[in-house]
Parts: sequence; structure tokens; C-alpha cells
Amino acid sequence: MPKDAGAEDFPSRIAKAYTSEGAALELGRAMRDGTTYPEAVVQVPAAMLNRHGLIAGATGTGKTKTLQLMTEQLSAMGVPVFVSDVKGDLTGLSRPGAPSEGLQRRATDLGVEWAPNGFPVEFLSLGGIGPGVPLRATVSAFGPQLLAKVVDANETQASSLSLVFRYADDHGLALLDLDDLREVLKYLTSDDGKAELEGIGGLSSATAGVLLRQIVELEDQGAGAFFGEPELDVADLLRTTPEGLGVISSLELAAVQDKPKLFSTFLMWMLAELFHELPEMGDVDKPKLVFFFDEAHLLFDDASEAFLDSIAQTVRLIRSKGVGVFFVTQLPDDVPEEVLAQLGNRVQHALRAFTPRDAKGLKAAVTTYPKTDDYDLEEDLTQLGIGEAMVTILSERGAPTPVVWTRLCPPRSFMGAIEAEAVEAEAKGSPIWSKYAEEVDRESAREKLAGRLAEAAAAKAEVPKEAPPPQKPAQPKGKGKKDENPVAGYLKSREGRSMINTVARGVFGLLRKRR
Repeated sequence: MPKDAGAEDFPSRIAKAYTSEGAALELGRAMRDGTTYPEAVVQVPAAMLNRHGLIAGATGTGKTKTLQLMTEQLSAMGVPVFVSDVKGDLTGLSRPGAPSEGLQRRATDLGVEWAPNGFPVEFLSLGGIGPGVPLRATVSAFGPQLLAKVVDANETQASSLSLVFRYADDHGLALLDLDDLREVLKYLTSDDGKAELEGIGGLSSATAGVLLRQIVELEDQGAGAFFGEPELDVADLLRTTPEGLGVISSLELAAVQDKPKLFSTFLMWMLAELFHELPEMGDVDKPKLVFFFDEAHLLFDDASEAFLDSIAQTVRLIRSKGVGVFFVTQLPDDVPEEVLAQLGNRVQHALRAFTPRDAKGLKAAVTTYPKTDDYDLEEDLTQLGIGEAMVTILSERGAPTPVVWTRLCPPRSFMGAIEAEAVEAEAKGSPIWSKYAEEVDRESAREKLAGRLAEAAAAKAEVPKEAPPPQKPAQPKGKGKKDENPVAGYLKSREGRSMINTVARGVFGLLRKRR
């Protein structure tokens, strides 16, 4: 890193740039030329946390510990936190940390007092897959766009899904689970339902067939447990304890690591629900909720332009609801430019340049930081140690702070995973366990369509069959067809016989389908 005349006033410059009159979240202390400056405190003003942020870095560089550090302080500040725990490493938030020689040495070097402490954690799971309070969402609430992302639908299939959802909404057919969606798809491609979509584009049997197969694949992966009721009430993510600590909602995803698109789109659904449900707040002294989106690249992989636009819009607008969103990933370019441009707070752990893509990502990362004479960013980003990061945040007046090599403070909670049995026991002791533990199966699209088809079949079965013509006495001359029963006459006509045959075919067809 370059040495210049500014080295002497470096600690005071950084301390002044990162000062905060209001509450702040302390990240660590500034470093330069291998020296740690305890007086140069690096912190993020609480009022700027809803300007969103990025925590990036190669595997093993300390991203999870940074997330843990920030989560602890937010909880202590009375701010509820949501974290996605992909590997189970964050379960230790509920336990006091274990003292060690290395930990005490770091605390001494930074000039901070360290004491072990646990925090209030609500363990959650997707539909009960893994330990935690089961979380579910209805298919209707999830929506066609997110569902299309989960099932890898192409543009035509996604458009058809939107058509199906619109039909279900217009006809009061609640899509609660995957069974409901499957029955609506089958109905709209049946003889009884085909005509109902003709006015708005129709649904081809081939497209419906692909979507039905994709639904089966989802169910085979166990995703069916996630869709249903009771649906998550986002107000349960905004709780504090009687002591005023923010509750940490930790979504345990270790059991569904092989379903990345499902859990990443679920997290996006949660953000959309928060945006829909929360009132406008404008600028606040501290956020109403901070949302940490781990393994964020999974959300953006193979995403359509429309999907990316929706994410960018949600992130941009949810700030005014008092919600801060931090994306956690390996490379900054894992996040699209439209979203990256909205992330005012950056904590960049070490980057590796082992591959051409890594080298390109390193150069791209450098361009997103303010210019600095204190560091050679392209070189220094590869030299950061574990628990160190290049930081720039938004000051209280909303301006980017100078980039600073930061040695991060150690978390106070346990830095590791706790047993799955302990997680499950804590989940069952939660005040919201009884609200979400048992799945509810109320009347929905599946039952309504079955009833509709049964009524149609019954109505067709009641149509009178053609009876043999009655024996009539010989008519005197001058009397003829004008005295014949008009209904019987119609039934004997070509049109009448055709109508009777059509009804009979419909009834037998329905019976065959029902059997």
C-alpha cells in the first residue's frame, strides 16, 4: 500500500469520517501498513442501515462472522433481524461465546471489551423441512413470477402461469398448495375448461403438460410441504423481547441446500410481503427490520429481465418502509448493477484471483469503491486476513465515507453451530410454534373444481333420454302432424337426435374420467 504524507493524520481522518451523533453499529478499527488504530472506530450509523448493503468475500474470509457481529448489535439496539442461515453456522447466536486466547488478543488489539452473550433467536424452517417453526406460503401469494423462477419456466410457460393465476383470482379459486395449481391446469386443458381461457389467450396442452411435470418434480424434492397454510404473517418477524432486544429470526436452510431456487425465491417473497404489508416510514433513527440475504447469487442466477426489474424495484422502495437489506455473496458482480447501485454500505472481505473470472471480479469490485490514496485496492483486496475487510459506508449526511482497511470486532455469541436437537427444542418452545406447527387444509381450488365438475355431470345426466313414440290410434283424415307433441317431434328430428347423442357422450366421458 502507498505511503504518503497523509499517513500521520490517518487515524484522525478516519475517526472523523466515521463519527456518528446517533446510534451506530460498530464494525471494528482502522488499519494501515499492518498497524491497528484503536482510536479510529469504523461504524455504520443506524439511520443509514436502511440504505442497504453488501457483505462480500471469498469462502472462509469471515463473511458469516461479520453477519453475526452486525446481527448481535442490531438485536441489542432493539432492531428485529432476519437472517438466512444456509449452513447452520448462525445457530450459535442463541448461546454465549466461548472465550479463547485468540479472541482476547483481538479484543485487546482493538481496544474493546469483550464479554460472552447470547441473543433471542427464533429458529424457522421451510415447511418443517429441518428443525424450526414451519414457514409456509400459499401458491397464490407466491405468485406466477416467483413460481416460474423456481420451476425454470421459459417465457412462454411463465406467461401461461400468469394466465392461470389470473383465471383463478377472477373465479375465486384459492391456490393454496401445489395440488390446487395442478387441478386448475388440468381443468383449463380439459373439454370443460378449454373455452374459459379463449378470450384471454388460451393455454396449450403442451405448455400445461410441461408445467404439470415441473410441479411433480417440485413435489418429489419435498417442496410441497412449503406451499400451504397457515401462511407466514410478516408481523411475526418484527418482534422485540420484554427487555427491548430485537428478536433474531433465523431461517435454517441446511436441510434444503439442494433446493437453492426454492429458498432464494422464498426470501424474495418475504421481501415483497414486507413491502406490501408495512406502512411508509420515511427516514428513521434506526430501521424497523434488517434483512440479511445470504447466498444472494442464487436469487439472480438465470433470472429473467422482468424478475430482475422486480427485485431492483422492491429493494429501491422498501427503504421507505424502514427495512434494510444486506446481500451476502462471494463477488460483488454476483449482484446485478441495478441492485448493486442501491447498496450504500459495503463490507468487502478478501477476494481471490485464481481464475480469469476472479480477476475480472476483482477489477470490477475496485471500480465500485471511492478513490483512495491510503490503499492500492486491487492489490490489498487480495491481502486481507480473516476477519478483515475493506469498508465504506454512508455517513449520517448520506455521503460515502473513505475506504478503510478494517479489523473487525469479534462476535459475543458462540461462533459455530449448535445441535439440531437443541434448535428443534427451542423452536417448539417458541410463542409462535402453535400458530404455524399444524398445516391447515381449507376449501380451495381443488375442492371447488371437483364440485363444479360433479354438478355439471349431474346436470347432464338429468337430460331426458329419447323415449319410443307412443302408439296412437288411427287419425281420421284431415287430422295430422299439427296435433303431435312439439317436444316429441323435436326429439325425433335430426337436430334432436344429434343433441341427445352429444349429451350422452359427455356424460359417459365424465364417468370414465371419474373412474
